Amino acid sequence: MKRVTGIGGISFQARDARALRAWYQQHLGIDVQDWGGTVFRAADGDSTTWNISPAGNDSYGPSAAPFMVNYRVDNLDALLDALRDEGCHVIGSEASVYGKFGWVLDPEGNKVELWEPPGDA
Repeated sequence: MKRVTGIGGISFQARDARALRAWYQQHLGIDVQDWGGTVFRAADGDSTTWNISPAGNDSYGPSAAPFMVNYRVDNLDALLDALRDEGCHVIGSEASVYGKFGWVLDPEGNKVELWEPPGDA
């Protein structure tokens, strides 16, 4: 019997849920519904990475949160430019064989990872 087949969703708490939902809607274009979230529909070729990092590593820094959400994007460079123009705290980017990665802090200090898969640019 196969027990786990993928990630069904991600949920987290916020000090000001209404304001944080609005930030994600405005700056990352997430279609936040009245119930407080959204449903992303999978497309052919989609994949979801699941990872456990050892406590105390700094890969989520400068956030103090013990999690980081990775969002797939179509054009990382354009999105990072737009986020900077909107006054968001972009904290860097890099390219690798796995694609392009960029990071921004949301208003509550959570590190958000943005990922453009290789070959999508």
